[in-house]
Amino acid sequence: MAGRPAAGGGRWIDVAPERLPGWLDRFTARHGLDVAWGAVPAQPDGVVRLVCLDGAVAELTPPPGAPAVTNLDEFVAVAQAPRRLGLLLARTASVAVGVAHGARLEASKVDTSYVQSRTAAGGWSQQRYARRRANQAKAAASAGAEIAVRLLLPVVSELAAVVTGGDRRAVDAILADRRLAPVAARRAERFLDVAEPRLAVLRDAVAAARAVRIVVRDEPGS
Repeated sequence: MAGRPAAGGGRWIDVAPERLPGWLDRFTARHGLDVAWGAVPAQPDGVVRLVCLDGAVAELTPPPGAPAVTNLDEFVAVAQAPRRLGLLLARTASVAVGVAHGARLEASKVDTSYVQSRTAAGGWSQQRYARRRANQAKAAASAGAEIAVRLLLPVVSELAAVVTGGDRRAVDAILADRRLAPVAARRAERFLDVAEPRLAVLRDAVAAARAVRIVVRDEPGS
């Protein structure tokens, strides 16, 4: 796995919970781990840090909504445990909302709205265009909020976390609806970088939402 570059060096990779034991076996076989899995403690934020004999380091971030653990064995167990997640993906003119249990998308709704595209500077009546576009974006956010109210609010007490993605401003505009305060309270730190929300994108987001995120540095300082 090539992964994505990580700040400070190394690379980020996402590993499905079901594949985590195999990934750990391969990583520790390559780099050497001088302690048993169960002896590796978790940090206060739930992250587990593996320091290998050759200097390689892997830091494992638990999936959203995972309970606190004390060692790597427990980390693997809670990562694999099925939990219910809410998903809210939004961009200026589109929204996708879903409820997933484990890897399965249980409920979903995707919607698109018309929001006028940007025009070049100096075009006709820029102020009128800007007001129109702002009103269209506000209407799109309101429509997205209605979907979130229908899908997420009735089950919010059952959700381990709500994972968002797309465009932060669009997501924030939806969650600004007062009715969604209980949903916003369960919003996870994890934010997904996704394309224009569609049903296929929402299905892929389930895997990204429940993945274990790992930053790997193969050499000290790399």
